[in-house]
Amino acid sequence: MFGDLFLKVNLLLMLLLLAGCDIDFKKANLSTGKSGRDLESIKKDGVITAVTDFNSTNYFIYKGEPMGYQFDMLQAFAEHIGVKLELIAENNLDVAFKMLEDGEVDLFANNLTITAERKQRFLFTIPHSTTKQVLVQKKSAGYSPIRTPLDLAGKIVYVQKGSASAHRLENLSEEIGAEIVVVEMAKYEADELIELVANGEIDFTVCDEDVAKVNSFYFDNIDVETSVSFDQNLAWAVNIYSTSLHETLNQWLEEFTKTAEYRIIKGKYFNNPFWARRVLSENVRIKMGHISMYDEGFKHASSSIDWDWRLFAALVYQESRFRHNVQSHMGAYGLMQFMPATAEFFGVKHKTDPETQIRAGAKFLKWLEKRFDSIPDPEQRVKFILASYNAGLGHVIDARNLAKKHGKDPNIWDNNVDFFILNKSNPDYYCDTTVRYGYFRGAETYNYVKEIMQRYKHYKNILPN
Repeated sequence: MFGDLFLKVNLLLMLLLLAGCDIDFKKANLSTGKSGRDLESIKKDGVITAVTDFNSTNYFIYKGEPMGYQFDMLQAFAEHIGVKLELIAENNLDVAFKMLEDGEVDLFANNLTITAERKQRFLFTIPHSTTKQVLVQKKSAGYSPIRTPLDLAGKIVYVQKGSASAHRLENLSEEIGAEIVVVEMAKYEADELIELVANGEIDFTVCDEDVAKVNSFYFDNIDVETSVSFDQNLAWAVNIYSTSLHETLNQWLEEFTKTAEYRIIKGKYFNNPFWARRVLSENVRIKMGHISMYDEGFKHASSSIDWDWRLFAALVYQESRFRHNVQSHMGAYGLMQFMPATAEFFGVKHKTDPETQIRAGAKFLKWLEKRFDSIPDPEQRVKFILASYNAGLGHVIDARNLAKKHGKDPNIWDNNVDFFILNKSNPDYYCDTTVRYGYFRGAETYNYVKEIMQRYKHYKNILPN
């Protein structure tokens, strides 16, 4: 009897231990890369990382600046929760979902449809908008457009891999009782497939109505009038463990989608033919690897100083918005916005051609780089060079000396020297005995470095090297 009782107690203890191990294992599993960050962690880090795709509506570069429906929405949400936005571009939906599942990003911002399989792996927000799937076909002399799904029987339709269009066509085949040949393209997104239809390289594609209509403003030889679905809700997705982020997103979307700001964003990207034509024209150039008309000059000059040409382009945009004859109220002029003394030193005049301005800019950057060759980290060194380009070398030297005096690292810009350049308008700092160049309004330089580095990230997103 006592033996049986002892056996039962031991068995119960073993079960409790196993249960405890199981609980610990689950907690450990949540702490791996496959877990999602909660809202508290995001706020503590001060950054939310999102993934979206690069196309003519969601995220793109226009005249050197990042913008897009998803981009503007993400910026608004990041501002709402008081953090910065870190954005990654990925046009392969499967890859983007994997990034979310593995905890590489906090949020997948796209026009996502909710399927039973996806709901098992992710948490989806309430809808940020609705759309329906439409057939894109080319107009031609005497063409007879497809107007009913039955007419798609036996046709070959190309769609983006993993998209709502692919799922819809599979269901449509079942509904009409005939095969629609669906070809899923991993390396093409909706814009590119529409362009192939417009060029006559493929006959049909299916995509979101919003995207199709925007493209029809640019390609006047495509027909986007045939619907192949009812209205569908479009949502964002977060990691299945990011419950607090999910809850906050839903609360925000519930309110934000009722605001004038949201209506302006929606109208700007989906209901403006003039805007759409300009954006699509610009995007054609970007997809060919261009940011501006001066890219070849940027590439040549950057190679001479071992810089990434996209970083060089980000700096020039910050200085002049790629305008070669602009002059500031302070007297700076040209693409590189040289002040008169600097321009004279590097042989630049008001009538100097853009290519010469760019080469002179590269020489100036090289000159600055030599002043910071003791800084071991290349990314940090670049930030000191950028700061000096804007503020002048003397004020940056002062900020480094202040950092050293106050126990900070003079070789690190972020959260070290940048604090002192930002506060060089404060007498507690500019009156310090280590300061030689006096008062300086450092907020402009502080933001200058941040904005260039952020723009550089966007250029890298959209134009892989």
